[in-house]
Amino acid sequence: MNLSHPAFEPYRELVDTLRFAHGIPPVEALNALAAQRGIHQSRGLPLRFVAPAGRLAARDYERAILRTGAVPTRADNLHDALNALVWLRFPRFKAALNAAHGAAIATEHTTERGRRRDALTVLDESGVWVASRDPALPTLLRAHAWQALFVEARARVERDMHFVVVGHALLEKTLDPYPEMTGKCLVLDPAACAGDVETCAVNTLAAIDTPRQLPPLPIQGIPGWDAANRTPAYYANPVVFRPARAPAS
Repeated sequence: MNLSHPAFEPYRELVDTLRFAHGIPPVEALNALAAQRGIHQSRGLPLRFVAPAGRLAARDYERAILRTGAVPTRADNLHDALNALVWLRFPRFKAALNAAHGAAIATEHTTERGRRRDALTVLDESGVWVASRDPALPTLLRAHAWQALFVEARARVERDMHFVVVGHALLEKTLDPYPEMTGKCLVLDPAACAGDVETCAVNTLAAIDTPRQLPPLPIQGIPGWDAANRTPAYYANPVVFRPARAPAS
């Protein structure tokens, strides 16, 4: 596998340790690292990756992790292995997502997923942390002002914005990247991070109750993430870099 995409940069040490580029790591290797790093879920139970007994509904999947600390992980399944990779790299954030799912499920009276869990699921699958020392840049991101953000303010983006892909489905897409790949952004305030972006992400998560709070980002537009985006014309494709929708009247 080619894991050279910039989205894998925060995972580089783990990727090398697990020899991920040579194939999907076995569950035993994932568990050895989880134990070595002392990873726990939100209730303090040691995290383990286990073969699922059968097909689980999303509610049962989240509740199983919360109840036992065991993450259902299919052998030789790339999607599940990338989920494990994010657990190993950002365990506090993944534990917070799981705990939030559990709390939301406890308030639901039907099997239909509510907006809070919609947002949590979007972050789990396609989430991107965005931290900017320049407060004007996230405003441009939320407004879908792509030319202003990535062309006119490009130097400021390169200097002041930091992007971390935490959605395992989005990581999977970067193995065969294409311009339309879109993440959903959890915008962080670096002033509140105290140098710890994961803690900042956990704290920010508490205020998210709808996917509407997660602005979209075609991640190939991030400077340096696609060699083709060095030209301003790259951002003129309305299929990829869509304008913001007008508010409903």
